Amino acid sequence: MTASNTPHDESTYRPGGPPPRGAHPEGLLDGHLDSTAQLMNRITSQLGSQLSLVSLNGTRRPAPPALVLVAHGSRDPRTLATVRSLVERVRELRPHLPVRLGHIELNEPLLPDTLAALSAGDAVLVPLLLSRGYHVKQDIPEAVAAAPHLRARVAAPLGPHPLLAETLYARLVEAGWRTRTSEAARRASGVVLAAAGSRDPDSAVDTRRTAHLLAERLGVPVVPAYASAASPTVPAAVRALTARGRHRIAVASYFTAPGRFATQCAEAAPWIAAGPLGDHPAMARLVLHRYDQAVAASGTVTERALTPA
Repeated sequence: MTASNTPHDESTYRPGGPPPRGAHPEGLLDGHLDSTAQLMNRITSQLGSQLSLVSLNGTRRPAPPALVLVAHGSRDPRTLATVRSLVERVRELRPHLPVRLGHIELNEPLLPDTLAALSAGDAVLVPLLLSRGYHVKQDIPEAVAAAPHLRARVAAPLGPHPLLAETLYARLVEAGWRTRTSEAARRASGVVLAAAGSRDPDSAVDTRRTAHLLAERLGVPVVPAYASAASPTVPAAVRALTARGRHRIAVASYFTAPGRFATQCAEAAPWIAAGPLGDHPAMARLVLHRYDQAVAASGTVTERALTPA
C-alpha cells in the first residue's frame, strides 16, 4: 500500500467524496488495488482448493493423505519458529492438503501425539531431515507402528536433492557470495558444507552427494564437515581447503533451522557463513515433492495441487 507522507485521518473519508486533507488520491487508489488483489488471491486459492476435491463428473474425490512433517525438535526457540514458517509455506502451495507437524523430541506436538490425533486413513510422513540415519530408519517407523489406525507411509528424507543445492546456493548469495567472479577468485575459493553428523554411514553418503551437487552449482570445491558424530569437523575442513590454496572459504549451513550446531559451525567460518536452509520456498517445494513421491509409490489416488511442487 502506498502511504502518504502527510498525516491524515482515513476515518473521515467517504467513498465518492473528496479524499482527506493531505491524502494522495494515488495512494488511496493503490491501497484499494492492493487490497482487491489480495482478496482475489484468497478467493482463487479457496476456489482451487474446493475444485481440486471434485472430479469432472461432479463427484467428490477422496481426501488426499495427510502430510505430516516430522521435525527433530530443538531447545532453541528459533528452530520451532522456522519450522512453523515452513509449514505455512507448504500450506500455501497446497491449500487443500491437510498438513500437520510432529517432533521427534524436545518440542510439541511430539510425533506420537500428532499421529494419534489424526483420523483413521492415509498419511504420509515427510522427515524434515537431510539424510538417512537413526531417526529415519528407527524413530519414525516406530512411531508409525504405534499408530495402527493410520495407513501411513514414510517418505524419503529431504536430501540429497538439487533443490537443496539451490537453497544452499541462495543462502550463500545472501551471505555475500558473489554470483559472478573471476577465474582467479574461483581458484581461491572453497566451501565447507557444515552438517549435524551421524554415525550411520548412509548419512555421510547423502551429505557427500549434496556437497557434490553444490560444487557443481558453484564451480568450486565443497567439503562436507560435521558438528558431531563424524569427521572432519568444520575447522579441519577449513584447514584442508587452505592447504589446497583456497583462502576464500565460506561455510554453507546444511541445517533445516537455526540451533546450537548451526551456530557453532558458523562461528568457525574464516570468511562468510550462510544461514540455515530455513523456510526458503524451494524447501516447501521439496517437502511436497517427497510427499508426491510417497503417494505415487503407495498407489494412493489423489489430486495434485494446482501449483506444481
